[in-house]
Amino acid sequence: MSTSRLHVTVCAGIPALNASLHHRIRFPVGDPAALVTIHTGEPGKNANAQRILILRDIEMDRARKSAKADLVACPDAYAPAGGLSGDRETATAQAVAQCVCRSGAKSVTVDRSTPAIYWHELLAAGLKVTCDPLDGVAARRAKDAQEIEWLRQCQRDTEAAVRMACQTIATATVREDGVLLRDGRPLTADRMREAVDVFLLRRGYQNPESIIAGGDESSDCHEHGHGELRTGKGVIVDIFPRSRKTLYNGDCTRTVVHGAAPQELIRMHAAVVAAKAAAIALVRPGVTGDAIHAETSRVIRESGYKMGMPTSDETWAGARMTHGTGHGVGLEVHEPPLLALNGPPLVEGDVLTIEPGLYQPGLGGVRVEDMVVVTATGCENLGELPEGLDWRM
Repeated sequence: MSTSRLHVTVCAGIPALNASLHHRIRFPVGDPAALVTIHTGEPGKNANAQRILILRDIEMDRARKSAKADLVACPDAYAPAGGLSGDRETATAQAVAQCVCRSGAKSVTVDRSTPAIYWHELLAAGLKVTCDPLDGVAARRAKDAQEIEWLRQCQRDTEAAVRMACQTIATATVREDGVLLRDGRPLTADRMREAVDVFLLRRGYQNPESIIAGGDESSDCHEHGHGELRTGKGVIVDIFPRSRKTLYNGDCTRTVVHGAAPQELIRMHAAVVAAKAAAIALVRPGVTGDAIHAETSRVIRESGYKMGMPTSDETWAGARMTHGTGHGVGLEVHEPPLLALNGPPLVEGDVLTIEPGLYQPGLGGVRVEDMVVVTATGCENLGELPEGLDWRM
């Protein structure tokens, strides 16, 4: 084979953990694997490509049925002259190097997610190795119909968990000192988080520690929350589980108040909801994440609040929005693009969160978050939950 038009790329890791590799092969195996793609023909002119998936022998039959690859092989098929290492990851990397060498290529390009052991073995085989930091990023951003349906289902289940949590908090009974009670016991952030975990486990999700932060704790946007929940205090409920079956994520936030909400919290909430609506109205292909965040910032500032963390010579007086407007969602709960300063242009198929928030120490915080899909002319909001602070329904 002539090498003048030959180009080889490698993406490797553990597909159940490496989102870039899983996206390419759609096969979430838990052992080391690698996709070697041998491109022939003029770049950009309908070049041919053969996709070779190298993985553990006992996974080959399942991979042939399910994985997106032209050829499925185990490391033994590409063993070097000295044999394979007894370490599974090293053996896979050795096989990848031999596969590339047997193609006739003298160089190889890896993506940014590929572990260093693959670089090591490719270099040891005499190959020139370069990294393309953007390889696979655009493909993962523009979700296909299957991915969007998976994300839609994830968001339905996530919103069901958010609804359950908010209604549980809103309908709790109250002890004389203002502590919320459920089944005669104090309703704590930890108890509520456990209920969310069980709710989602029964629906087939892995659930990282949810944010159930009440009162002053909710003034820190990433505080997960602990201790007793109280009437008249805002509680941020932010849940972001991952499907065990598809590995895609949901992400939704609401704020709930048991009883009467403080007037300032009501005013903060109105500003956040208005900022979210303005940001969503701007979403369409070609608009930058930077521009969407600027629109959020405009609404927040015009509502009388500040953006960003206080500088070293400022005091934290009044509520502030301390984070970006949102982020991409897919195989990872935080992935490109960012809706923040210098955020890139959106593309059709981007799936995004829109999640403005305001936070005031001594009072608490408010955050409201929806997930949207960028369409050809705007966006589709996958959210169906109400936005209000009162969840007695």
